[in-house]
Amino acid sequence: MIRHAKSSWSNPLQSDFERPLNDRGERDAPMMGERLKKLNILPDLIIASPAKRAKQTARKIATELGYEPEKIQWVDKLYHCIPQVFEEVLYEVGDEVKTVFIVGHNPGITEFVNELSPGFRIDHMPTCGMVGAELDIAHWEMFPNGKKSVFLFEYPKKQ
Repeated sequence: MIRHAKSSWSNPLQSDFERPLNDRGERDAPMMGERLKKLNILPDLIIASPAKRAKQTARKIATELGYEPEKIQWVDKLYHCIPQVFEEVLYEVGDEVKTVFIVGHNPGITEFVNELSPGFRIDHMPTCGMVGAELDIAHWEMFPNGKKSVFLFEYPKKQ
């Protein structure tokens, strides 16, 4: 699970959906992709909200990981969704996919990651923050009842 990188508020007339990354977001997204690469966490599939800041984040991370940005799946319902929507998206993932990245927004992404594992809780997913969980399931539609354990919590300012 990846929250989009820091976005720009420089144009007060711009719609929320069209807000781009700011300078920090432009730097953080590739840096976090590089961090994932060093950890050897590579996606079989990237799914993202089509909001501009989420698209830019997903593309920058994909590029750093050698994942073709054209293969990113844009899912409208991920834009400011509730936690259950993340589950719905996972139900639709093919069983050939072993590692999936989902790029989304707060507050839904924070609420969703807090439901992953009883031993993991955060107050606020930072911009460009990432939470990784291992799932003990044979098929993605088994997600709700499968054993989950969080193994990764990274964000740009974490050293």
